[in-house]
Amino acid sequence: MDEKRMAELVERLNELSYQYYVLDAPTVSDAEWDALYDELVELERKTGVVLPDSPTRKVGGKPLEGFASHRHRQRLYSLAKCKEKGELIDWMRRVERLKEEYERAAGTKLPPLEYALEYKFDGLTVNLTYTGGMLTLAATRGDGVVGEVITEQAKTIRNLPLSIPFKGDVDVQGECVMRLSALGEYNKTAAEPLKNARNAAAGALRNLDPAVTASRKLTAYLYSVGHVEGAAISDEREVFDFLRENRLPTLGALGYFSDFDSLWAAIEVAQKKRNELDFLIDGLVVKVCDFRTREALGYTDKSPRWAMAYKFPAEEMTTTVLRVDWEVGRTGKLTPVATLEPVDIGGVTVKRATLNNMGDIARKNVGVGSRVFIRRSNDVIPEILGAVPGDQPRERILPPRVCPACGAHVEDRGAHLYCTNSLSCRPQIVGRLTHFASRGAMDIESFSEKTAEFLAERLGFDSVCDLYRLAPGSLSGMEGFGDKREAKLLSEIEKSKTQPLSRFLFALGIPNVGAKTAKDLSAAFGTLENLRRADVDALMAVPEVGPVVAQSIVEFFSDERIASQVDELLALGVNPVPDERPAAEGSPFAGKTVVLTGTLSSMTRSEATEIIERLGGKVAGSVSKKTDMVIAGENAGSKLEKAQKLGVRVVSEQEFKEMLN
Repeated sequence: MDEKRMAELVERLNELSYQYYVLDAPTVSDAEWDALYDELVELERKTGVVLPDSPTRKVGGKPLEGFASHRHRQRLYSLAKCKEKGELIDWMRRVERLKEEYERAAGTKLPPLEYALEYKFDGLTVNLTYTGGMLTLAATRGDGVVGEVITEQAKTIRNLPLSIPFKGDVDVQGECVMRLSALGEYNKTAAEPLKNARNAAAGALRNLDPAVTASRKLTAYLYSVGHVEGAAISDEREVFDFLRENRLPTLGALGYFSDFDSLWAAIEVAQKKRNELDFLIDGLVVKVCDFRTREALGYTDKSPRWAMAYKFPAEEMTTTVLRVDWEVGRTGKLTPVATLEPVDIGGVTVKRATLNNMGDIARKNVGVGSRVFIRRSNDVIPEILGAVPGDQPRERILPPRVCPACGAHVEDRGAHLYCTNSLSCRPQIVGRLTHFASRGAMDIESFSEKTAEFLAERLGFDSVCDLYRLAPGSLSGMEGFGDKREAKLLSEIEKSKTQPLSRFLFALGIPNVGAKTAKDLSAAFGTLENLRRADVDALMAVPEVGPVVAQSIVEFFSDERIASQVDELLALGVNPVPDERPAAEGSPFAGKTVVLTGTLSSMTRSEATEIIERLGGKVAGSVSKKTDMVIAGENAGSKLEKAQKLGVRVVSEQEFKEMLN
């Protein structure tokens, strides 16, 4: 009876893990999953039996004494590489010529050339063998002929199934990576932070202790099928079909192309979006789709002639820390920012990078004069990953004893340092004013950080209340403020008095309350007074408001200084109105879950989100089976592809606009 229940639990938990880790569409809460998992653990303890595909095997078993060698059934070739557009053109011309030569010699015709474009993951290549539907072996690529057996390590990877529907003997290949979000979470508590995601993944899989591998929370992405028993695969599309049918994690191809111009356009889009990904890629792979054509093209000693890796410029470099300054934010938090010896990363000259806090500095062993690894991610200030091993800094970085902006006492609050002078510390005042007036908050048009700095310096503003005390003529004669600009600013300030409650709550800067939570609070409580009177239990009744957020809200409104300031804002005429109730019947979005992807030409993403929510819809960040509609703008990427695969309705921007009429 116990073993029957264990089999049921294993099947259920593996199904739920597939939904969560592969489809990104969880169907139960974490608490429900944990309850099922705990029941399985207890039954395994009671019976002494652990089924081969039990998810409990993913926590890591006993450390190994060493790695065994494994000879691959088929050689795992490395790819030829290029870095220039012209090199890629030359390769495609060479493929076309070799195909024509083969057709003449063989007296037969091959299908027209078509190319698949795929990510080139920056992780560790693995070969997985499934026999009778069970994962029986995992090995590194090694030299392509012989690799190292890492089966126990691979079994700890959450999105990698221990069993699949296909019962034949099959080898599949792919890449194991450490997602950047997982790396960040790991480094928050790690005694020795990991320098980069690529080395973190490789080091985890080649660690003799599978528990270490499990702690890194790796992710696998598969892209190739090697030896396969009892199934015919004839092109790249069928590779990904086979992987998906067997619940093996894959991102598939970015697209399929028959001409260079469309292929290159897709490469340029992918390169621009590389920093939006939660995993590292160092390029893209172009493959001939048809397997008969691949066979005809053949191999060199090192690489297949039918594939080419297009490499991106490096996103990680080393440089030297010249000095460290402490910057003060609107909450009073002090953040260390390093000035660096300028270095070019991906065509951008980097001169500054963040260090987060003193704990981060200590873990990364960084000092003034240190040689460090840095990574640039999108337009965000680059991150220092750590010091080059063996480097000795000239000067230690010490925490400031007083605020660098106002000279007030600095105190420790958890992992961070804070200036205690919230009333007159200039950067805090400027930050609060800027946030309060920002788009998504009170939306005072034409108000910028420079405006906030000007008002703080010239008029002595030290509170957002001062905005509503501005009278006509207050700015007369001041540089940059003519009559028209003053009138416009005063008009926008007046308009802001009746912003929706959710915007007002967000503008107040309540700790742990972002724009989404502010909307949830507004919908739940309706008025500001109702929210101010709410206790922790009432707040936690709001979906997605946990104990930390609830306590933050209670403490915020219980603070006498804050309460006095809120009362003053109300006395000055600020009167936040209830948020518009979502339209129900008749709205094409009522009760629908909508995902936005690509660039909209007629409005911003946030404007589209507001419209959809006002009409009763919910905007989600990722596509799943629960998605009702995807609105696709220009250069729509993987979300569009996933929607098409799942059969989710796709709406163009023009169709979206027509639905609003």
